[in-house]
Amino acid sequence: MGKGIFVTGTGTDVGKTYVTGLIIKKIKENGMTPGYFKAAMSGNEREEDGTLIPGDALWVKNVSGISQSVEEMCPYIYEHAYSPHLASRLEGNHVEMAVVLDNYRKVKEKYDYITVEGSGGILCPICFDEARIGLTDIIDEMELDCILVADAGLGTINSVVLTYEYMKNRNMNIKGMIFNHYIADNIMHEDNIRMCEYMTGLPTLAKVSMGDVDLNIDIAELISLYR
Repeated sequence: MGKGIFVTGTGTDVGKTYVTGLIIKKIKENGMTPGYFKAAMSGNEREEDGTLIPGDALWVKNVSGISQSVEEMCPYIYEHAYSPHLASRLEGNHVEMAVVLDNYRKVKEKYDYITVEGSGGILCPICFDEARIGLTDIIDEMELDCILVADAGLGTINSVVLTYEYMKNRNMNIKGMIFNHYIADNIMHEDNIRMCEYMTGLPTLAKVSMGDVDLNIDIAELISLYR
């Protein structure tokens, strides 16, 4: 069985998918067999025949070069760019924990290192009407540690520390932070990262700048995060 890690973010559009793609690419380029998984994916376009295209999964597959089929990557795909609980209310096919866990187990059986990406921020509800399922429930059931992805820019101190405190109170283990949209020698970005490290005690695992195609982290350190 493969090992896993959960990638969460301080909110929507901080670059979880971009960072996840780079993580998986790094592992593949070092001769291992990585896989990708996401419980629910919203905001997807349709093929001409009406079939939904799992955009995040397809992007990760293309940027990383993995052979995993997109059908394995995500059991619940929605068109509306809303939280999965609302998208499923409008479109049907609500998320069931048993289905998510069964699909994740199948991926673990085929791949060495599975990177599981969350939807939105850590409090994003995945299902609400038929059952109460949040990202924290999925992380708990999968028994995963987490990587926290944040934007390096203005406002990140507040969002990082609030996310950290919430996850700490839920006894969730965060292995470290990756800062996206990082600009080298930008005094605010450097200070934001320093303050986030000080206020959370978490290490910075990597800094990702716009257009980066590689993740600047030692491969041994990266795979040590998985369990």
